[in-house]
Amino acid sequence: MSSAPVFTVTRTATPATAEGRAAAASAPFGTAFTDHWARATWNAAEGWHGHRIEALAPMSLHPAATVLHYGQQVFEGLKAYRWSDGSIHLFRPERNAARLAQSAERMALPPVPEETFLAACEQLLAVEQEWVPDAPETSLYLRPTLMGTAADLGVHPSPEVEFFVLAAPVGAYFAGGVKPVSIWVAQDFHRAGPGGTGQAKTAGNYAASLLPQQQAVENGCDQVLFLDGRQNRYVEELGGMNVMAVYGDGAVVTPRLTGTILPGVTRSSVLDLLRAQGRDVVETDLALDDLRHDIASGDIVELFACGTAAVITPIGRLKAPEFEVTVGDGGAGALTMGLRSQLTDIQYGRAEDPFGWVTTVS
Repeated sequence: MSSAPVFTVTRTATPATAEGRAAAASAPFGTAFTDHWARATWNAAEGWHGHRIEALAPMSLHPAATVLHYGQQVFEGLKAYRWSDGSIHLFRPERNAARLAQSAERMALPPVPEETFLAACEQLLAVEQEWVPDAPETSLYLRPTLMGTAADLGVHPSPEVEFFVLAAPVGAYFAGGVKPVSIWVAQDFHRAGPGGTGQAKTAGNYAASLLPQQQAVENGCDQVLFLDGRQNRYVEELGGMNVMAVYGDGAVVTPRLTGTILPGVTRSSVLDLLRAQGRDVVETDLALDDLRHDIASGDIVELFACGTAAVITPIGRLKAPEFEVTVGDGGAGALTMGLRSQLTDIQYGRAEDPFGWVTTVS
């Protein structure tokens, strides 16, 4: 591995006050940002260059930029946590770096080297230390993004690319505490298809989920569940989270990664925790009909979703035009909440990290 680049720092002349930073942490998720961002530029002649941290400001793009017309873009999401002793830590950032590189390959973008990805996150955090909140369940959310910026309407990979990392202080995802959510099964819509971009974290996948998500809300649900695009039969994932079913005998079943499902970092971590508990973990094709039947019969006692933003979310109800089933008693299950506590305790330094997941930043 080559050495990590040094990002030159140009600080803003108008930094936020302590009161402003505190207010930002209580703003709706992803709507308030820190004073600075990290950036680097790529082109075929120079490769990666211009590594810098500067005052956050609107980005100038030509109206013909590749990202605006052909969606050549990928991104990541991870969090920095402040522990009780004041230190700052990242959770499995190397996994996010690897996934960004895999997503970039699928979208014909130059991969960001792991050392550059990590340096951008860590050096930005060094500048923005005061922005990492310390209240319970708060964190500093990082959004590394990679996109084609050349002014070129030709349908081909952009010869100019920008990489940047935004930082947003975020509070508890569930302001009133963790509560079971209701899930709408998407009708006639699919998040991704075989050979598509489902396993890449790219903007188009999320754009495709917005109309079905709107329909979920119209049907009294919080989130949307997508089925496979080939047979419209097998459970894949929510709009932005992976799904797991807990059986009465303690076994946990989750859809296998087929190339159309995003390989979540939280998903991987939860599976590791479950296996460390000695539980039977099955990654397989999970038919919606079987899921419905096993919920209705009581064989499935808990259902939950997992992802970076909300960590682990209990699912209390599954709904479609032709059915509606309640999972267990509709409440948050013991295993679901236990896993959530176990994972967040590692992330916030309240428990030992036997897996080596935590990276100390400062």
